[in-house]
Amino acid sequence: MRAAVRGEDTNSEAASLNLPEKPLAVMNLPPLRGSRESLVRQNERAEQDGLLRVKDNDDLIMLRRQGKLVALPELASMRVDGRLPANRRYCRTWTGRFLSDLARVHYERFHKPLQINSAVRTVGYQRHLLHINGNAAPAEGDVASPHLTGEAVDIAKKGLTPSEVAWMRAYLLPLQMAGKIDVAEEFQQSCFHISVYKSYTARHVDFAATPRSSALMASAVR
Repeated sequence: MRAAVRGEDTNSEAASLNLPEKPLAVMNLPPLRGSRESLVRQNERAEQDGLLRVKDNDDLIMLRRQGKLVALPELASMRVDGRLPANRRYCRTWTGRFLSDLARVHYERFHKPLQINSAVRTVGYQRHLLHINGNAAPAEGDVASPHLTGEAVDIAKKGLTPSEVAWMRAYLLPLQMAGKIDVAEEFQQSCFHISVYKSYTARHVDFAATPRSSALMASAVR
């Protein structure tokens, strides 16, 4: 049995989530492209879970004190882009759990860390981002950036090999099919934008009879 990577939870229930068996690993999976419908769904799911958009730094501080935002995982298998300000290195607890799960199985396979480029954002920062990035999501409305709720993170594609990108698609797609996450593979910013839903940490009994998990599907990618 391998030694656990520093700082990681090896007893994750979500990491062994049972999902429908499909030959995903042998497919030439296309990019996991986002859509307006997906962005609307991400905002609807956040509203259903009672998540408010973070307006400013005061909101960030309050949510951290309440334990509703937690620091991004500090792992040997995952690093944070040094350009990301300290006050925005936070996410929802279930998003942190997802990141720990993903980083652990990726590290087992490729022996290199993933990088988080972005996590929680404030409405004020998102408005600023719109002025410098025409592809940025708005700060208000039904297609507002999911980063404003703290559920979303961006994981860098830069530095990933073609095999790693294929592995990421095979790992993420079953979770998206199960309604645990939504993914938009971005190319201008070269990242996987991932919104993680609160249900990620709940056992999904509908799939209890099927043996394969995202990690097992992705393990067959060469």
